[in-house]
Amino acid sequence: MEAFLISTGVVALAEIGDKTQLLAFILAAKFRRPVPIVLGILVATLANHAGAGALGAWITSLVSPGVMRWVLGVSFIAMAAWILVPDEFDEDDAKLARYGVFTTTLIAFFLAEMGDKTQIATVALAAQYKSVMMVVAGTTLGMMLANVPAVILGDRIANRIPVRVVHGVAAAIFAVLGVATLLGAGERFGF
Repeated sequence: MEAFLISTGVVALAEIGDKTQLLAFILAAKFRRPVPIVLGILVATLANHAGAGALGAWITSLVSPGVMRWVLGVSFIAMAAWILVPDEFDEDDAKLARYGVFTTTLIAFFLAEMGDKTQIATVALAAQYKSVMMVVAGTTLGMMLANVPAVILGDRIANRIPVRVVHGVAAAIFAVLGVATLLGAGERFGF
């Protein structure tokens, strides 16, 4: 349950102001059809994060527990720093409209999430907790918690979210996870 809750919270916070959330705002404004957009985000996130979770589990099988502890600790601290860097959105991510709302959202979100902060976080969290299903479920819920309101409320909430504060909280959580991991908090998990 810890893997699920931490994954949900960290990704929900990290997603605020992220390029995929900006993509959700743009798709909502462009299409004004929230249900296929939300379903496209859900399917794209499940596919993307399932792959990321599997990668995290695979990496864990290749590296000794001692090395893994250091890799994860440093990775979480690096994520803390990366979250503080604002994202830029590429308008080309939203130019797939000829495929319909659901497919456009699915393709755009899947591609935008490749190498994104939340995908990298999913890899690290899956390696940390060794519970791919719980991490993927948590990171997917976190993505939905951040993006569904963006789709439904669109521009009305975009300017009211204190993105810097939210990113600061997410960065602090990643930093605490990193330091705790380096200090051996993950030893009960075998590393």
